[in-house]
Amino acid sequence: MFTIGDFAKHGRVSVRMLRHYDAIGLLRPARTDPASGYRHYEAGQLARLNRVIALKDLGLTLQQVKSVLDERVSTEELRGMLRLRRAELEAAMAEAAARLARVEARLRTIESEGHMPAHDIVVKSVPPVRVAELSGIADSYEPEDITPVIQPLYEELYRRLERAGITPSGPGIAYYESAPDREGAVVVHAGLTVTAALGGGHDFEIVDLPGIERAATVVHRGSMDDVLPTAQALARWVEGNGYRSAGYARELYLEVPEDKGKWVTELQEPIVPA
Repeated sequence: MFTIGDFAKHGRVSVRMLRHYDAIGLLRPARTDPASGYRHYEAGQLARLNRVIALKDLGLTLQQVKSVLDERVSTEELRGMLRLRRAELEAAMAEAAARLARVEARLRTIESEGHMPAHDIVVKSVPPVRVAELSGIADSYEPEDITPVIQPLYEELYRRLERAGITPSGPGIAYYESAPDREGAVVVHAGLTVTAALGGGHDFEIVDLPGIERAATVVHRGSMDDVLPTAQALARWVEGNGYRSAGYARELYLEVPEDKGKWVTELQEPIVPA
């Protein structure tokens, strides 16, 4: 048998915690010396201790843990509960990481204000192009709303093009429109340059995207989740040089390696004289 100190050491818990578990009837010692009051535990009790800690980490109160254990939850049931909790924690961590990334993007936007030189912006005409596309609705034009929509659209578009035997002939082009009847929402068009004929009865659209007579363009390097500093620098340039925006900027994906941090994207914002 183990003294309470040794049992705590093997269970990776504190002696104080074991005393508390004893007091509330959650984990009684195997034997308590009637003269000294010293508690002694058996190795087999580590299994119950492990279940107590696991269930507590699931967010259950100690009283709820006691109720669960007294009903003799099976190992498989406990494993399922832990897997569910793990998935919840992973989702929370992913959301926290995404929130941190958004904060960092805003911070970079603030730090970069006024620092982008004028020669990074090029005004040019953009020729018309034929694209195969799929479309969806995003709740807003913010990167955190666009990414969950556009990424699955492109994944599905590639699959459908492959089934149709169509190979993209050029880079991807995304463009946006205000969604009808939904304030703030935008229609997301995920397109890939193709030379296929219009129509064709496909499960995707093939459209001729009209050219832009005059566009202010800038190259963004990095993930599109971090596009805000570049996009806002472009907006300041447009206003500061006597123009106004004539619509959402298109995104021409020049380089899209697996590492999104190495993406190269040209923003093409239609402009007219102010």
